[in-house]
Amino acid sequence: MDKRPKWQKELESFKGIKSTFIIEGNINDIYPYYLDENSVNYLDLDFLLTQMLKIDEESKDNDKLEYDFVFCNPVLGFYNKRIHTNVANVLRDFDKSGNNIFKKEKPNYIVDDIEKFSVIVKEAITSKKEKPVAVIINFAARYISSPTSLDTNENNMFINLFEASMNAKSVKGYSNTLILVVEKFNDLPSWFYYNNPNVRTITIPNPDKKIRLNYIEKNYKNELENNIKIKSKFIDNTEGLKNRELKELKNLYKRYNRKDSDYTLLDALTMYKYGIKENMWETIDEETVNNLENSLEERVKGQDRAVKKVSSVIKRAVTGMSGLQHSSNGNKPKGILFFAGPTGTGKTELTKALAEVLFGDENNCIRFDMSEYSESHSDQKLFGAPPGYVGYEAGGQLTNAVKEKPFSILLFDEIEKAHPSIMDKFLQILEDGRMTDGQGNTVYFSESLIIFTSNLGITKKTIDSSGNERREQLVSIDETYESMENKVINGIKAHFKPEVVNRIGNNIVVFDFIRDEVSQLIVKSQIKKINENIKRLKKIDIEISQETLEYYYKLSKEKNVLEMGGRGIGNMIEEKYINELSNYIFDSRNEKGKIIIYVENEKIKFKKGE
Repeated sequence: MDKRPKWQKELESFKGIKSTFIIEGNINDIYPYYLDENSVNYLDLDFLLTQMLKIDEESKDNDKLEYDFVFCNPVLGFYNKRIHTNVANVLRDFDKSGNNIFKKEKPNYIVDDIEKFSVIVKEAITSKKEKPVAVIINFAARYISSPTSLDTNENNMFINLFEASMNAKSVKGYSNTLILVVEKFNDLPSWFYYNNPNVRTITIPNPDKKIRLNYIEKNYKNELENNIKIKSKFIDNTEGLKNRELKELKNLYKRYNRKDSDYTLLDALTMYKYGIKENMWETIDEETVNNLENSLEERVKGQDRAVKKVSSVIKRAVTGMSGLQHSSNGNKPKGILFFAGPTGTGKTELTKALAEVLFGDENNCIRFDMSEYSESHSDQKLFGAPPGYVGYEAGGQLTNAVKEKPFSILLFDEIEKAHPSIMDKFLQILEDGRMTDGQGNTVYFSESLIIFTSNLGITKKTIDSSGNERREQLVSIDETYESMENKVINGIKAHFKPEVVNRIGNNIVVFDFIRDEVSQLIVKSQIKKINENIKRLKKIDIEISQETLEYYYKLSKEKNVLEMGGRGIGNMIEEKYINELSNYIFDSRNEKGKIIIYVENEKIKFKKGE
């Protein structure tokens, strides 16, 4: 069975036929080179290419034919890692510049002028000698400042390389070969490869599960002998890692396992991905999870359905069972929730409460107001600008935050206001659990709980007869929860792409309006909290009668207050309770003691207590 990666098979098929290859993608890794079905070595790209471009020795005509290899890059110039190949001997005849640079006895030969350099490469590819020549240009995109704005020398360089590609000579049926190695093929000027029939672009992907399995089985035999139960999970959770990183990971494991025999491969993997950080999911005790619903209901009133759904998702996250129905990819986020419904109903508050209950600190909820990311290119603010663009050095706001706090709750408020390109990026995060930032670093979201909030389906934008924009209310506090839920979910499905909705699945949680009975609970809770803070800060006891509470209950049930949800009640409490109480404290210079609050003629009154 042929175990070679697809890209190696593709290169093997077209070697000697295509004169030019652009190799992009995962170019700095080590790659499997199979000597036979059961024997494999791992080589860097330079050495692998020298092996792969060997000509079949069993061919009757070509049994003594072999490529001469010359490598080059902007720093070393021309060089060759194969000791038995002399760069000077290979290229001396191709140096038409008169500089005689190849007469110097050096391990490498530097040409300062990139145009002269390209002339030598062109001569090598378009000349016919006893052996075919392969010129491999590493860091090919680093010879130029920008693929879209070449200066004269850069332009002439690629014209020479283009002519080399079009006019390459062959030796006994094997074309001289030019290979350009880049991170992305579009780092090169498009006219070089576009409509050039002699160019073949080969993409090297990160190792898939099969290739990682082969590497791990060869190189982790001893390490897995005592950890056979975690082998499958370990392989799944290394999704996105390169073979070089698997090699480093093994060394990390060995270093710490010598000191602590309980240190596992999964411990090493967590450290490798996130650095030395406490896994806060593992610190959540069973009692906290069991009491989660009650704890959340203390802070968020009247949203029993939402609290129950959130508790279920958290239990899956803590037990590591999130996303098992989708694939074996262990890199998916800990959980995904989509909070929807009327404004002021506790969506943001529930998220903050969740962070405090689980991690002991609301600051472990990292909030992003998505209305700030509505413009095109806003994705660069979140994920980082590419090299050469403003803000590249700063990195992305989201990726930086996750690198700093990988074990956290990520809250994306009013996600519908974000630019559509951002949702495409989120789709990758939801599916793969990782994202490459503008600086090329892989950021993992597999320890994050992701929560979106939205007001979709509550109102819609309309234009009146005068041409003015208005918001038309689609749901009313007078309708049933089931009716409102249906409208909200339909609004979400109409706004987002089907693949986004499918990925969120049944994790859409629609919050109910704040109903009459719930408004009383919120009023009582807020007044209690205010009074406790006044006692702590001012050493003043507040005594409030039941009649006074009923007065505020009545105010909270007014339709204009309820339509704004908990936020409306909070605004009412601020205006009618906090403001009046603070005025009394200031005017009476009441520093310590007791204040009695009562109602007289439908108005709030204050007096000093005994």
